[in-house]
Amino acid sequence: MTDAMEYKLQASSLNLYYGRFHALKNINIGIRPRSITAIIGPSGCGKSTLLRCFNRLNDIIKSARVTGRILLDGADIFNSGIGLTQLRRRVGMVFQRPNPFPLSIFDNLAYGPRVHGMRDREELEMIVENSLRATMLWDDLKDRLNAPALSLSPEQQQRLCISRLVAVEPEVLLMDEPCSALDPFATAHIEDLMRKLAEQYTIVIVTHNMQQAARVSTETAFMLLGELVEFGDTTQIFQNPRQKKTEEYVSGRYG
Repeated sequence: MTDAMEYKLQASSLNLYYGRFHALKNINIGIRPRSITAIIGPSGCGKSTLLRCFNRLNDIIKSARVTGRILLDGADIFNSGIGLTQLRRRVGMVFQRPNPFPLSIFDNLAYGPRVHGMRDREELEMIVENSLRATMLWDDLKDRLNAPALSLSPEQQQRLCISRLVAVEPEVLLMDEPCSALDPFATAHIEDLMRKLAEQYTIVIVTHNMQQAARVSTETAFMLLGELVEFGDTTQIFQNPRQKKTEEYVSGRYG
């Protein structure tokens, strides 16, 4: 088995239950640093549930119960004393639909740093600029920082939400169908952005779009009915899958 420290995130014998429903079944997966890992599979297979495990968003569901381990840089996120605030600063989430706060562009980006104690205006301005540059929004928005974030286009709003994560200097970006509300042109822009961000961040993306997974990811996980059926190099998964169920899904025979 590969040394755990070669992984940024690693799930080991991970199970998740919603009451009596067994949603995730003995998941074992390692996410390599500074890479894009795609999770694919039909609706209801557990993709988003697994993604939400990585920063413990399932904790807010009263009936949810987890067994097994998830390691972040080798430390168990459930038992190593990592607080939820610290964890979610290190492992951030981008949701299906853009969710900017009903504040100005500047205040959206300064929100996280302020929560973590940043008060210096000059430092906040630098953080805002750097986070907008990371998502290639600075040139478009530098003269509109006091404008409402909700006035931006859907693509700009999604980029802004990614910038908002970048502003708190995360290590992992979790993306749950980040292009599902965007048109093909905007989707291509977000995919280009993901490739650029992967030079610095570890990215895990859930997508129903198999073409998108093939375009942007280095490794792909195929899930079905709460189980991890196959995980490996993206080219291998799509061109030479080892499991019959994977071959049937990626060839479009079901799902």
